[in-house]
Amino acid sequence: MNKKASTVLFALVLLSPMVILRSALRGPKPVSGPEYTSDAQLKLPENYREWVYLTTGFDMSYSPNASPDHHMFDNVFVNPEAYKGFLETGTWPDKTMLVLEGRMAEGKGSINQKGNYQGTETMGIEVHVKDEARFAGKWAFFIFDNVKTAKMVPADMACYSCHAEHAAVDTTFVQFYPTLLPIAQSKGTLSAGYVKESGQK
Repeated sequence: MNKKASTVLFALVLLSPMVILRSALRGPKPVSGPEYTSDAQLKLPENYREWVYLTTGFDMSYSPNASPDHHMFDNVFVNPEAYKGFLETGTWPDKTMLVLEGRMAEGKGSINQKGNYQGTETMGIEVHVKDEARFAGKWAFFIFDNVKTAKMVPADMACYSCHAEHAAVDTTFVQFYPTLLPIAQSKGTLSAGYVKESGQK
């Protein structure tokens, strides 16, 4: 072995432990799937605002008779792994978590004279989880009301049938997620019910 090759080999030997150590210090890539307590309650993913933002609704209601006495914003976030999976396939992978965060709308404050902005107080948080091994219908809803854990919403509640009948993709309201609906359309993953309801071909 010539002197130059020997020097390169020596440098590689020195660098290898440093690369391994640096990788170990970084730790494993974080995974943001659902976590449960021993009594099957879902733990609130407290870092959900670091996830992928999907959309914001304003005063949305699925009931024609709804007459709220205040304005509300609904922000939707999804865990990064699920978002990446949707971009690739047009549907949601197992362990998807969609978080809906409700905030009161404010009208008067600082220099604002018209329109609404979101208040600092969270009015409610709902989580829609896909966990195929745990739930008979693959998906489950959880409602957090100023708590860190929540029990599953019973499967006979109307939210399940509503999502099954009207959701654009895999029982989720992708029709309200403007950056994801075109992906589902291009991948051909829109539900038959939504296609019929929306008049699409």
